[in-house]
Amino acid sequence: MTTIARAPHPRVAVVGAGIVGTCIAYTLQRRGAQVTLIDRDEPGAGCSYGNLGAISPGSVAPLAMPGILRTLPGMLTDPQSPLRLPPRYLPRALPWLLAFLRAAHPRRVDAAARQLADLHAGAVGLHQALAAEVGAADLILQRGHLHVYPDAQALAKDAAIWRLREAFGYRCERLDRAALSDLEPHVGERYRVGMYLADHATVTNPYAYVQAIARACFARGGQSLRGLAAPPERAAHGGWRVAVNGNAHDFDHVVVAAGVWTRALLAPLGMRLNLESQRGYHVQFPGTAGLVSRTVVLADRKVFVAPMQDGLRVGGTVEIGGLRMAAQPGRGAMLERMARDTFSGLEGTKASHWMGHRPCLPGSVPIIGAVPRQNGLWVATGHGHLGLTDSVQTAHRIAAALLGDAAVASGSQARVEPATA
Repeated sequence: MTTIARAPHPRVAVVGAGIVGTCIAYTLQRRGAQVTLIDRDEPGAGCSYGNLGAISPGSVAPLAMPGILRTLPGMLTDPQSPLRLPPRYLPRALPWLLAFLRAAHPRRVDAAARQLADLHAGAVGLHQALAAEVGAADLILQRGHLHVYPDAQALAKDAAIWRLREAFGYRCERLDRAALSDLEPHVGERYRVGMYLADHATVTNPYAYVQAIARACFARGGQSLRGLAAPPERAAHGGWRVAVNGNAHDFDHVVVAAGVWTRALLAPLGMRLNLESQRGYHVQFPGTAGLVSRTVVLADRKVFVAPMQDGLRVGGTVEIGGLRMAAQPGRGAMLERMARDTFSGLEGTKASHWMGHRPCLPGSVPIIGAVPRQNGLWVATGHGHLGLTDSVQTAHRIAAALLGDAAVASGSQARVEPATA
């Protein structure tokens, strides 16, 4: 992708105020653009509010791995499956599902892992620097991530994932039960083997982090528009027009970083995104943050456990069910049961439940860059469960390309296709 020289202070709309959009807005404003951040809610109120806070640069394995086809019956029939596709949603999800199965080919997995590793590079340091800039350094907890397994056989099932991590330079230390207990004494006896990633981190209040970034953006002169954004349209001056609650606003550039809603915003422009909601659930136990001292992953169950400022948060798993289907109480109940079965110290604590929509592409590599044949239109979406990890790097790539500083890194170009009838 070539980079075009830009005006020094372009007017830029960023549509979407999650962690990705807010980081983009702050980075552009800091580098001299005139930014307006647009969202129907306040910054961080969407899926960024409920995520598990993991800064996980070692997560280079895409969601679709070789052998995923064997899990399809469980996805459709087992409500407890870590990767769940309710049968009634299958017809709508079929194009995404077929692409997902194709993405599990070993050659595609290797390519995706390289792209993800490139995007994840330096994530912890980038977040530490950003958090310090915006007055939120205390939210970054760098104590690594601990992945726990019932036994060596369970660990062996993830051997390909650990080989990928090690191939990209991430240090993995295998722990026995005694060493695991020394790190996290509240983890129950079910888990006998651990894998420790020391160079990972956790944001202990993702919502407060996004809010701090947004405040820093506005303190530098960035503007906020609260309301429902219509799809961008070409403006008479050659730039772009975005209507918010029916009122039109003109910009030189528009960056669409609206998560799973990006698909609907770009469809009227003749673009097709094979984007699905990776519906994520969490349960939170107030006042219990001290039960773990770092992110703990119940690897056999694909569940993350994190020490949030306001209590232990337990979440994860994937449900492909679209935007309209109501939250399924059984998914949250499953997470709560797993937490109570695994950790001592939750007795008598009432849990709150939440569900949000993470934007998920079949191959797990997000779309970041200029939209082909639409000068001044940019997209950043599809980060799945790694939006927090990749938000700062995504912002740097968008800002560099939009402002003409540098070429966008390979693998981050927009992969958008013309819509078909």
